[in-house]
Amino acid sequence: MVIFGTALLAACYVVGLFIGDILGSLIGVKANVGGVGIAMIMLIAAQYFLRKKGWMKPESERGITFWAMMYIPVVVAMAATQNVLVAFKSGPMAVTAALGSVLLCAVAVSVINRIIERAHGGKPWQPEADGENL
Repeated sequence: MVIFGTALLAACYVVGLFIGDILGSLIGVKANVGGVGIAMIMLIAAQYFLRKKGWMKPESERGITFWAMMYIPVVVAMAATQNVLVAFKSGPMAVTAALGSVLLCAVAVSVINRIIERAHGGKPWQPEADGENL
């Protein structure tokens, strides 16, 4: 059922926010640090694990797919609420952290794509080629 996929997303989101709050308190920031990103990584890992074990039914995956498509607009809306001007006025650390995270993500995506291409004989990964229905 679609609701099981949504429930998996909700569980990952709650755990991700909890971990983000803990990370924030560990570094002395009174904010959630990376909770939504941690939640999405957990969701990807859980989806992979469940699919590999054969426990992910197509109906459940529809709930995850729906929220995965909604993820980018939600993150953009969340980022729009941040006060970017105050961050820039606070000093170069905010700019350095932003540029560093963008560069790190670009490198990570590039490395992941190369690993996948090598695993598939130099061809980009496609769900149909692996017999998966997405």
